[in-house]
Amino acid sequence: MNKEKTKLCVCGGGNLGHVVAGFVASRPGFEVSLLTRHPERWSNYLIIDRPDGWNLVGKLNRISSDPKEVVAGADIVLLCLPGYSIRNVLLQIRDCLGKDTVVGSIVSSTGFFFQAMEVLPPSTPLFGLQRVPFIARTTEYGHKASLLGYKENLCVAVEQTWRKEEMRQTMERMFNTPTKLMANFYEVSLSNSNPLLHTSRLYSLWKDWQKGMTYDHIPMFYEEWTDEAAQLYIDMDREFQALLSRLPVSSGSIPSVLDYYESTDASSLARKLRSIKAFKGIKAPMVQAEGGFVPDLQSRYFTEDFPYGLAFIHRLAHEKGVDIPVIDTVMEWDIVQALNFRFFVYNS
Repeated sequence: MNKEKTKLCVCGGGNLGHVVAGFVASRPGFEVSLLTRHPERWSNYLIIDRPDGWNLVGKLNRISSDPKEVVAGADIVLLCLPGYSIRNVLLQIRDCLGKDTVVGSIVSSTGFFFQAMEVLPPSTPLFGLQRVPFIARTTEYGHKASLLGYKENLCVAVEQTWRKEEMRQTMERMFNTPTKLMANFYEVSLSNSNPLLHTSRLYSLWKDWQKGMTYDHIPMFYEEWTDEAAQLYIDMDREFQALLSRLPVSSGSIPSVLDYYESTDASSLARKLRSIKAFKGIKAPMVQAEGGFVPDLQSRYFTEDFPYGLAFIHRLAHEKGVDIPVIDTVMEWDIVQALNFRFFVYNS
């Protein structure tokens, strides 16, 4: 992709879609278009607030809900989507891809590679990041967003092409962040970030919740992180690390949560999670109900981190014969909540 302008199509208009599109559009050497369900709500200019107080302004080349208008001709298609949207969007864009178009995901722990390898032709070059490059929040839909935090470095996996180093360099330029090429897609698809981080906290908050129960307030998701949730996170991660030992991944490619968060035990991990500035102000996913508040089973914590995060880890562990009693317990709890929710909706 050593050309004057690399044409990027961002798919998705969520928090990350806003910040990624605006950030990359402000970078030299990139031309950015956007695939969104609501093109009429978007401006061609995106203003991105940065932590240092300076703003970025990115100009979007084209904005459309029609893949023929923005995907066709793109060098790179980057999905900034929740796991449950990936398959449908891949099906929509499949016939618009050029023979050299590279398709990737802003984060791979939501099942991107597993789904792309099923939906797209085996000749389609694929890439995916291990973790999102930014912490992002939309402030005015289609116009403004806040870039709340950067990653110091990124990890990317590239499959189904010999152009792996070229793609690594392109990602490095795109996000202006040192980027490491991983050995294979397992190293970015399997994560002890959101699929374990969020699910451990949800379980510790509401493992005893039953239909009809309400709570009198909404706790802060990170700022009130407990030692119990931290210990559960550590225990789930130990099982996850046992799975990694059975897969063709490089040693240390996915550090343990204690190493990643520079912690030694549950108490120090809980303190670390409570102290992260970019996590401030985030509430647990709850909705108003008669008599108080109840867990929001329609939130992305439930609709993404379980079925498109933890579920892949759960399935692979059983396929590889890895004993995962803690993950089993948390996954089975979510299945019960999902069934309860469907029963409630059906009978409402």
